[in-house]
Amino acid sequence: MDFERIPASIRKQMDGLPYEINETGMSGSTVLMFPDRVLKIGPHSVLTDGMVRVMRWLEGRLPAPRVLDFERDQEREYLLMTRVPGKMACDKAYLTQPELLLKLLAEALHMLWRTDITGCPQSRTLDDELAHARYSLEHGLVDFSRCEPETFGPGGFESPEALLSWLENNRPPLEPAFSHGDCCLPNIFFEGNRVSGFIDLGDAGIADKWRDLALCYRSLKHNTDGFYGYTVPGFRPEKLFDELGIAPDWEKLRYYILLDEFF
Repeated sequence: MDFERIPASIRKQMDGLPYEINETGMSGSTVLMFPDRVLKIGPHSVLTDGMVRVMRWLEGRLPAPRVLDFERDQEREYLLMTRVPGKMACDKAYLTQPELLLKLLAEALHMLWRTDITGCPQSRTLDDELAHARYSLEHGLVDFSRCEPETFGPGGFESPEALLSWLENNRPPLEPAFSHGDCCLPNIFFEGNRVSGFIDLGDAGIADKWRDLALCYRSLKHNTDGFYGYTVPGFRPEKLFDELGIAPDWEKLRYYILLDEFF
């Protein structure tokens, strides 16, 4: 890591501190993990300003990283923030305790939904999301090799264009809430028997609560069914809805899982 390229205002807050590089996730950024803070370095993104505004707005509302500094140079952005304590929800310490995992995931979702959205500086409307999906499709920005196996082919859609057309014509009614935006297990942290925080809030804002539910359910399923190499025998991810005290709306869940194929 070439520390000389890091802006001086940030560099002086990390000089001499031990760190490791975190390679979890698919953002394309370099993430340096210090004992009590994190530095995320990546290319310029129109999403970063919104993320920084949301993170600052969330202070005192939800356990999330606190912005310590944010700088840009001609090529990169540098976001220095506090480090959320604990372990990812997909850590084996929790995957091997399914009842505790389900209880804490339900609590995490309720924490998001209990957040008062008054004054939230970012909204993730379906109009915006679908417009972004169409732009990404038309400009070849989507890697469809990572899609769910049933999305395309027999029993699925014949093409990404057909899928996007279906999404545009089958929008579900909105149930607005504060949404994480990428509510998968690696972005939810636990410490002991409590939810300690949320990370990677670039897509956070006002959105349909079922988008978080869909991505959390899919992540829970894949982290326990061998998709990522680890299996919890007999685990039933649908028990998450029992913990939440709500009936699953499978049509909405499917819609938001399909929408996420473009992100």
